[in-house]
Amino acid sequence: MSPAEGKRTRDAQRTREAILEAAVEVFAEHGFAGARIDTIAKASGYNVSLLFQYFGDKLNLYTEVLRRAHEEATNVRARAFAPLLEQKDPFRDASQFRIFLETAIGGLFDHLVGHPRLMRILLWEMADGWQTYARISTQMPTDKIEKFEAIFQPARQAGWLRSGFSPTVQLMQALQTCLSYLASMPLYHAMLSEADASTVSNLAQAREYLVASVVAGIILDAPKSNGAR
Repeated sequence: MSPAEGKRTRDAQRTREAILEAAVEVFAEHGFAGARIDTIAKASGYNVSLLFQYFGDKLNLYTEVLRRAHEEATNVRARAFAPLLEQKDPFRDASQFRIFLETAIGGLFDHLVGHPRLMRILLWEMADGWQTYARISTQMPTDKIEKFEAIFQPARQAGWLRSGFSPTVQLMQALQTCLSYLASMPLYHAMLSEADASTVSNLAQAREYLVASVVAGIILDAPKSNGAR
């Protein structure tokens, strides 16, 4: 690659990232239906024609925003689970599977706390009945879902689970639980006149409660671990 080609590639990457960052902000503020391409273009510092050149249309841009968020969350979870899943027999008993669940659910909570714009986009999707996501769901990675389903299989065979319900749906329900709590913190404060729920200590307490509640609904009674913080 020549220096000129290298510069063009870097410029293209910077342009693409700027557009995606602007799109995240606008989609979080207005949802898919309310977001305007010209607003995204203005926020990115580039013109509308360049957005179409890079992403085709608003739906493709939205798809890329969610795909990038999905990959980032997946990579975070993969790093967290790697030491456990690299073991030959990672789930020797129910308590180790409990640790895995605590790590997974706690990671969902932490990721939402650290990505408030993604949380708002998901709330818009929920309010709209997930119609836009359903249109693009086939373009989202599925290999990690299959791996998650496979992880649950030995736990199901060992009789550790309360239900044979889809592990993916159970994980999504955990996501909804975390999402609902975090989105409702201003309501709790208004109704109960309690201290700011967004403080580090109160978030840690909420995390511990939510993780324990969700995990208790998935796994049968088993020795408690020290995994939940």
